[in-house]
Amino acid sequence: MAELHTLAQALETLLEGVSPVERETVALESACGRVLAEPIVALRDAPPFDASAMDGYALRAADAGRRLPVAQRIAAGAAPAPLAPGSCARIFTGAPLPPGADCVVMQEQVKVADGSAEIPAGLETGANVRRRGRELAAGETLLQAGHWLDAAAVGMIASQGHARVAVRRRPRVALLATGDELTAPGEPLAQGRIYDSNRYMLGALLPRFGFEVIHSQRVADRFEATADALGAAAQHTDVVVTSGGVSVGEEDHVRAAVESRGRLSLWRLDIRPGKPLALGRLPREAGGEACFVGLAGNPVSSFVGAWLFLRPLAAALLGAPALAALPRLRACAQFSERTSGRWHYMRVKLDHQRQDGVACAFSYPDQDSSLLRSCIDADALAVIPPNAEIHPGAMIDCLLLR
Repeated sequence: MAELHTLAQALETLLEGVSPVERETVALESACGRVLAEPIVALRDAPPFDASAMDGYALRAADAGRRLPVAQRIAAGAAPAPLAPGSCARIFTGAPLPPGADCVVMQEQVKVADGSAEIPAGLETGANVRRRGRELAAGETLLQAGHWLDAAAVGMIASQGHARVAVRRRPRVALLATGDELTAPGEPLAQGRIYDSNRYMLGALLPRFGFEVIHSQRVADRFEATADALGAAAQHTDVVVTSGGVSVGEEDHVRAAVESRGRLSLWRLDIRPGKPLALGRLPREAGGEACFVGLAGNPVSSFVGAWLFLRPLAAALLGAPALAALPRLRACAQFSERTSGRWHYMRVKLDHQRQDGVACAFSYPDQDSSLLRSCIDADALAVIPPNAEIHPGAMIDCLLLR
């Protein structure tokens, strides 16, 4: 019987020798969901000038409590003239303060008549003013290399005037689903066959991790067909992912096919679901190797395996170590579970409002690895140690699926 490896051993094997893919430059409009290949530095102070935080009147705080002539009108984007002592300026949100002004009073507090404004007393210097450099100083590092760009980050980069950014290219993946029983959705379903769900599920999940799926196919349960498909898939990809065919059945040919075309580094884990995981390398004719990840064929095993292994692999290929580990949260179990000799990764739904600020974890009632429905509402994996007995109220570790 082959040795059962730990999750830590599998991750070490998977990531050994993996280095970030090359960089490319993209337009900022295409940067969301990409990973920075180099730091972004602020080109200017933000805000770039003292600006009004609201619609109102700009003045010297020393002139508050008087009726002041309105000397000018300053809209956003304007270049104001210096403010004469003893006067004020009509100003709008985001507009630059005129030189000489040091505060803004909101328009609701001002009475205006005959070209002058009655200003209330008690204004302080800096009131309702967004000071220059409050958010960033020119030359300050805005975002580090390895940062995953979301909408807020893209907006911040745009605010600094960067039109293009250097990012890691998306690691390329080939996705192979093995099994004579598989039928593509939309085709007639013959007796004894099932629809291919794993290839579509993984094809939707992998881009979320940063991969680009450039090839996807079903492979027959034949050794030659499996070996040929693996060899061809490795030539233009960084990673080859298979679903099914890694167990010990007579129709499971993936492990032998990998060994015939490349090298198998690790097989079988002490986890549930996903025990028959296989890891290795497949050579390219032009040089180098593609990573191989063989996921179990049961849908939940493929789903859980993708989060535990393909997400950290994507992080390594993208040079984003902060994305390697799933966020971990302690939660209060609202279920009972007894484990055997393997670590259990249970699909759970978290409720953050149920118990004195501590998240409560509710498990799907049937945790069988064939039931993909258990993953639909799951937002975490509850990590249950081997030979453990969990009762409602026990504190458990959960890995957040994000």
